Amino acid sequence: MNARIDFYGSDLAMKVAKYFNSAGKAIADSSLPAATQELVRIRASQINGCGYCLDMHTKDAAAAGETQQRINLVGAWREATVYTDAERAALELTEEGTRLADGSGVSDETWANAAKHFDDEQLAALVGLIAVINTYNRLNVITRQPAGDYRPGQFA
Repeated sequence: MNARIDFYGSDLAMKVAKYFNSAGKAIADSSLPAATQELVRIRASQINGCGYCLDMHTKDAAAAGETQQRINLVGAWREATVYTDAERAALELTEEGTRLADGSGVSDETWANAAKHFDDEQLAALVGLIAVINTYNRLNVITRQPAGDYRPGQFA
């Protein structure tokens, strides 16, 4: 598969990406646990069918010490016993925040559950993360960015 556009060869695309990357850096530097951040990125990317982001974030998670079992089970987190209650709350919020067109948005119950596990700064980071990864998923899916060649830390 070939990309529809050379995103890295476009001055405008790189200007846009710079702002998304800045938002991502603010989130990465937040107190939201790094493992939770990768799980959220993986789950949103699964839902959106973004192979590029799945390649990147599963490899980055493994390189950061995440277990293969937890990476493999993200799509079935409700049935898996390997996630904390806080991670489950983040994954639930991710699903509802990613599938906005499928229902009524994020339910009060889902928000209340997330708020039990995360403070306001962490919730802000979590909401921002869900928005940023969904943006990257859409950019990559629309432009058909190929997956498989990412190396952990490639964009660090």
